[in-house]
Amino acid sequence: MRPTEATAEVFLTAFRALSKKERQAVLARLAVEPDLQEDLQDLALVAQRRGEPSRPLRDYLAEKGS
Repeated sequence: MRPTEATAEVFLTAFRALSKKERQAVLARLAVEPDLQEDLQDLALVAQRRGEPSRPLRDYLAEKGS
């Protein structure tokens, strides 16, 4: 496990140990952080579209270029 992954695991373990009310407070604070808003939106979109079919980037670029 890389140091970054280990740090993330420590934070996630601590987050899970919080009460539901405390977790909600943490998430509410994260949601209003300007630096994190776009990241959170991106993650939500990826999760929402996970089951959709995909195609290689090369194919998309070829289609876009024509």
